[in-house]
Amino acid sequence: MDINFNKNEDYNKLLLSELNNRLAKVSLGGGKSRIEKHHAKGKMTARERIDYLFDAKSKSIEIATFAGEDMYIEHGGCPSGGVVVKIGYVKGKQCIVVANDATVKAGAWFPITGKKNLRAQEIAIENRLPIIYLVDSAGVYLPMQDEIFPDKEHFGRIFRNNAIMSSMGITQIAAVMGSCVAGGAYLPIMSDEALIVDKTGSIFLAGSYLVKAAIGESIDNETLGGATTHCEISGVTDYKAKDDANALDTIKSIIDKIGDYDKAGFNRSEIKKPKENPEDIYGIIPKSRADQYDMYEIIKRLVDNSEFDEYKAGYGQTIITCYARIDGWAVGIVANQRKLVKTKKGEMQFGGVIYNDSADKATRFIANCNQKKIPLIFLQDVTGFMVGSKSEHGGIIKDGAKMVNAVSNSVVPKFTIIIGNSYGAGNYAMCGKAYDPRLIVAWPSAELAVMSGNSAAKVLLQIEKASLEKKGEKITPEKEAELFNKIKDRYDNQVSPYYAASRIWTDGIIDPLDTRKWISMGIEAANHSPIEKQFNLGVLQV
Repeated sequence: MDINFNKNEDYNKLLLSELNNRLAKVSLGGGKSRIEKHHAKGKMTARERIDYLFDAKSKSIEIATFAGEDMYIEHGGCPSGGVVVKIGYVKGKQCIVVANDATVKAGAWFPITGKKNLRAQEIAIENRLPIIYLVDSAGVYLPMQDEIFPDKEHFGRIFRNNAIMSSMGITQIAAVMGSCVAGGAYLPIMSDEALIVDKTGSIFLAGSYLVKAAIGESIDNETLGGATTHCEISGVTDYKAKDDANALDTIKSIIDKIGDYDKAGFNRSEIKKPKENPEDIYGIIPKSRADQYDMYEIIKRLVDNSEFDEYKAGYGQTIITCYARIDGWAVGIVANQRKLVKTKKGEMQFGGVIYNDSADKATRFIANCNQKKIPLIFLQDVTGFMVGSKSEHGGIIKDGAKMVNAVSNSVVPKFTIIIGNSYGAGNYAMCGKAYDPRLIVAWPSAELAVMSGNSAAKVLLQIEKASLEKKGEKITPEKEAELFNKIKDRYDNQVSPYYAASRIWTDGIIDPLDTRKWISMGIEAANHSPIEKQFNLGVLQV
């Protein structure tokens, strides 16, 4: 191994260490003292409930762990968006679980909480996965009600989705394990089956204080909407559980009896680990986002037996297209080549840039994968499309539009891994969040933005200088450097993978070694949902 490999490895393992430290912190939710108070009530935490529910020693992936990070600071923060979402296995069946974290503001809904719940339901709908709600929430966070209550993608959309999923035959099970108030009371009751935990669970449109204020009736919360009331008087809930464990055991029993599902029929064969050591990835990915590397070496460490069949190997070389297997699943890979390449005409093409020929190749390959019913994997490290007179005269906009068209209309499931740069229109063409990947995750080395921090800072600096000079201010070289660094620092914070993850622009930041697991579980989830539409590019300028 050369010295650069060792430097890269040290740097990327530091990024991984930071990731693990952040994960450990966010897993504490509202903090140790609040967890202790939660336990004192005889209740498990959201994460403990999910761990108990999932099959022992089975795989799982967590969606949007960093939702809300460094947001709502003036309100005390909202770790993980106040809700934990995981995909895992219950009695051998893949399910998605949504659990309110009552250690965070009593499980109240912030704007990001609503977005995260909707993302969980979107995953359930796209993949027809059974969804389990573990409810323990005080309802909408009132100081921010205007950002969570009335709009199309706000709180009310949750219940609309409950109804849509019910009509689609997607299993929904809800367990009320704490508070379930106001509009939130509709969620468990719009599920197929609802459980409630005795003494700790309660459901009502208005609590005892509001009832007293509204109609003058004096009543305690347990009589108003406790387990006995709803299981024996109102009939609102279907099962009464003595404690959290009993409720979760009941859910396991219900899931255990669900029949098999219609499959999409994606091809899977014997699982083989990569021949090349996946841990080499840490040394291959360069410390600087501007440095080049060979994407083939990354692919070899992600695919089964380190084997792949390349499509149009000598054409459009700044995008690699190939067929391979990941954890036994047949996949089509579209990856940005990050190494400087030489064309047959002797021209040099920059790595990470999409040229006319590479866009054309990717479009054709995406169409082939759709015809063969092969899921698509996008490995992003892209700075954008090639600019300049030669590219413009060659119709780069048209070729780029073809690729975007193919990605947009693709009917096979798509999965996006942001390895490095994800800039501008390159993000779109390589299946960014706007193009409905079933799952989209970033490595710690990722950056998401319109352009790099360095490029953006140069553009913004010119605008700032012009504005100050108009006001008669003289810009010295020292002042210019100060302005540049200030702008770049602010912009660099926004290109961080954590900034994107906190806003659920991605489903998470993962250890590169977990990539195969995410893709495999994602395809398994997608296999629950047969493809019902034909691939059609619509009107396409040839």
